Amino acid sequence: MTASIKTEPVFTVFIGLGSNLENPVQQIRTAIGAIQANKGINLVKASSLYKTAPVGPEGQPDYINAVVEVQTTMQPQALLATLQTIENQHGRKRQLHWGARTLDLDILLFDEQVISQPNLVIPHAHISERNFVLIPLLEITDDSLMIPGKGQLNDLLQQCRDNAIEKLDI
Repeated sequence: MTASIKTEPVFTVFIGLGSNLENPVQQIRTAIGAIQANKGINLVKASSLYKTAPVGPEGQPDYINAVVEVQTTMQPQALLATLQTIENQHGRKRQLHWGARTLDLDILLFDEQVISQPNLVIPHAHISERNFVLIPLLEITDDSLMIPGKGQLNDLLQQCRDNAIEKLDI
């Protein structure tokens, strides 16, 4: 008799990272390390860092943004809780919607799943409107990537408004 080994499903997930307070470049770098250090998460690829104008209230510093691809055995809500813990460890304060922050971690895509829950919407609700998400996503995937319910990555990027994005050479 052969013993069967039960394996957990592995999901491909893309996470958006953003910071515009307290050394944003370092915040993004340490956040990537913190994501990778979690059991059940394997970092596959990380995009370059990008400097972008803020979205939201005026008077904020520019953001540093990136996207990472991970493989995980975590379910969406468990991954969200893990990412929020990392945000909190980086001093994240939720005071003003779209306000300045030390770290913002967003689940952009979770395999090809479409999720609509009070605290979690996947694909990310604003993914198709933000070149600071689409450009780093394109860098680590390809333009034929399909965003469930939104369309092909290349088409979305062509329709997206310019947000003064600048790739950093660091």
